[in-house]
Amino acid sequence: MKIFCISVFLLVVLSAGTAAACTNILVTKGASADNSVMITYTADSAGFYPRLEILPPTIFPDNAVIDVPATKDRPAGKIKQTAQTFQVLGVVWDEGHGGFWTRQGCINEFQVAVAETTFGGREESVNPQALVNYPMMITLALQRSKTAQEAIAVIVQLVEEYGYNDEGESVSIADKNEAWVFEIVGTGQNGKGAVWIAQKVPDGEISVHANQARIGEIPDSPNPNNCLFSDNIKSHAIEKGWFNPAEGKKFRFDEVYGAIDAKSKRVCESRVWSVFRRAAPSQNFPPDYHRGNPNTKPYPWSIKPDKKLAVADVIALMRDHFEGTEFDMTQGIDAGEYGLPRRWRPLYWKIEGDEQEYAWERPISTQQTGFSMITQSRPHLPDHAGGVMWYGVDDNYLSCYFPLYCGITEVPPSFAAGSIRQFSWDDAWWVFNLTANYANLKYSRIAPEIIAVQKELETKFFALQPAVEKTAAELCQTNKELAQMFLTDYSVAQAERTAVRWKKLAAEILTKFNDGYIRGKDGQYPKEGDPYPEGWLRRVLREKPEQFKLPK
Repeated sequence: MKIFCISVFLLVVLSAGTAAACTNILVTKGASADNSVMITYTADSAGFYPRLEILPPTIFPDNAVIDVPATKDRPAGKIKQTAQTFQVLGVVWDEGHGGFWTRQGCINEFQVAVAETTFGGREESVNPQALVNYPMMITLALQRSKTAQEAIAVIVQLVEEYGYNDEGESVSIADKNEAWVFEIVGTGQNGKGAVWIAQKVPDGEISVHANQARIGEIPDSPNPNNCLFSDNIKSHAIEKGWFNPAEGKKFRFDEVYGAIDAKSKRVCESRVWSVFRRAAPSQNFPPDYHRGNPNTKPYPWSIKPDKKLAVADVIALMRDHFEGTEFDMTQGIDAGEYGLPRRWRPLYWKIEGDEQEYAWERPISTQQTGFSMITQSRPHLPDHAGGVMWYGVDDNYLSCYFPLYCGITEVPPSFAAGSIRQFSWDDAWWVFNLTANYANLKYSRIAPEIIAVQKELETKFFALQPAVEKTAAELCQTNKELAQMFLTDYSVAQAERTAVRWKKLAAEILTKFNDGYIRGKDGQYPKEGDPYPEGWLRRVLREKPEQFKLPK
């Protein structure tokens, strides 16, 4: 273990909403095929460039503190450092993206994993004078906890002592046995503490949150096994005039603090619906609620899937554009001639002279994803082998997930370097980004080429996993350091293998699809280019019936 030799460890603050459009799926042990607790995360934010990093386990002296720099809203502050921190695998990003805090943990050496989605909530809840924001509380929780409930306790202690200064957050927290959602808002200008609630996902079920508060009705008193909440959860809302008990309505955290409206339902609850409809088609979840239809009930807090889910199944749930539904983004005039499921920002828009506001569909898979992950935490394996983060960069539909075990001591160089400011063939993020963006030119033609390589690699990783983990588990019984070395070598090798293959794929695509032509297997380009799809040509003729006619 590294010994920390100086008295101050500098951490700096990020302003609200770094990854303000993300999706989390939580899968409990009883709902998974291999007894895993799984959570997912898509870190969706324009210009977000992640670099993998490891925060090593550290011992601190008694007087160690975390210096929090001053902002325009408050002076500098200090947060007391704990005596010992645990190893955390996570990401660091470019300074200037969202503020000064530049890192976020994902999973620690004890298989505790954390992810988040920002729901925003009421603007007046933000407390800019507080010291703790969401990336800080996530990272510190991972550095200081061995279980999900310990992580919740760490977060609560931090925000009660130092305040919470970010927008409303939904945080997924998993360990080897449980999955919880922790939702939090601040107490406004110069307020103290925070308003928070934590609810466990029942074993055998799955839950989803996607930039909207999801915890609804709460019990009369906290239950440490199922639901915990702050003492001020109702009193603060009553004081602010957001909830009136005399009206006889049931208190719901999501409605009181989440600022839910038709716009947020359309782009947030639609993702919850899409996961539920695919994981449990037998339950026939209607789209009414996310379409904003009146007198419709919110989707359930959690559901039982029709079958137990493997990692590959959960990845498939994350790769979604509402295919096969009436909202299928690969169909219709808005998908263009090649079925592009991308809708460029802004999501909300108007037409001059028309007072009606419109919104594009917002799928789980989106172009502005910086990175995404699926974590597995498993009680039947030693921590080094049981905790794994399946990691991918850029758009998760056209990315490739490879395994990074929670106890590794090095990260793959291709995924730990670079910047959003400069393209480089040596930085995997840019190669994935280039390939996905090029696919947007002729999506229905180019995307299948990428997906074929994606499946080729991921299928091999899934097939190797049992043998790798069996070897690692056996090594853990005799030599944990050797097990760490083995898993580090394996994880780095598979990541670098993915980076090399993607660079080759990029070259193949750039040369195969060129200037509107598709090169043949013989390496030659045909005399005629790839024709437009007939359905799209018919739309062109309906709009311009005379312009393109040739004389008979």
